[in-house]
Amino acid sequence: MGFTQAHASDAVRRPKLTLAGPFALVSYPLMRIVDSGALSDVADQVEFTTWKSPDQLRAMAIGQSADFIAVPSNVGANLYNRGVPLKLLDISTWGLLWMVSRDKGLRTLADFRGREVVMPFRGDMPDILFQLLAEKQGIKVGTDIKLRYVASPIDAMQLLITRRADHALLAEPAVSMGLRKSQSFPVKVIAPDLYRSVDLQQEWGRVFQRAPRIPQAGVAALKSVHTDAKLLARFEQEHAKALLWCQAHPEECGQMAARHVSMLTPEGVADALAATRSTMTLVSAAQARPDLEFFYQQLLDRQPGLVGGKLPAGDYYG
Repeated sequence: MGFTQAHASDAVRRPKLTLAGPFALVSYPLMRIVDSGALSDVADQVEFTTWKSPDQLRAMAIGQSADFIAVPSNVGANLYNRGVPLKLLDISTWGLLWMVSRDKGLRTLADFRGREVVMPFRGDMPDILFQLLAEKQGIKVGTDIKLRYVASPIDAMQLLITRRADHALLAEPAVSMGLRKSQSFPVKVIAPDLYRSVDLQQEWGRVFQRAPRIPQAGVAALKSVHTDAKLLARFEQEHAKALLWCQAHPEECGQMAARHVSMLTPEGVADALAATRSTMTLVSAAQARPDLEFFYQQLLDRQPGLVGGKLPAGDYYG
């Protein structure tokens, strides 16, 4: 990380760099890099583009239509193990999953026995983690807790707001946006009271007797850039600065995110940044490797295909 702009001339200047990510928190620093012109010394043009589903992310990575891409950590490992040339640079998202419930009194996943939980994206990271944590506590998913799958977090929140569901697992910023929406006119007239319920990161710490942080998502470098050590160091320097800016300026970050992704609201993003202040930390992939390998091993023990059947080799970790 001791790379400065003075050395940027040593790096190969590129006509364009494409940064890609979902509309979740992991992407806001990437948007900031683009908006602030932070990499203008190494590229003529830097753009941000969104991926809207895990399938689109995989297609983007395999098709190499981006240079730096925000990924759930298991997808990064899966792609690497399937031969996609990439290097995981960092983990910046260590916790953004909460249960949202109409019932104020639910404190652990065990409290959801006998209930139905709405789950976006079957087989994606939130679903995987929920089932892993439930089973570690002897809770049978499908019998003790029923899951109802929907296509997106927006669909899940709509079911809660219109009283067609009582509980859902959601990631930030969907949690904050939904809570804001349920409290604002005219939705408030029909919406039930909703509560931020079980914090899945705390459940992880409790169940596994570890720190309450899950290495959920970070940024990977794809084939076009993953061997350019100078550019990678330059990117990581700006990535760290952009993350700190987002945390220090939540309102401005919210406005920026809403400009890039129309479905986001500035207030919802600012609330999400506040809720995840302790779990949005940039850690290099090399430093995060012990946490990642513990996480990957839990997935391997349960469903090997989630990470491509084995632990990634050392050169996966940037």
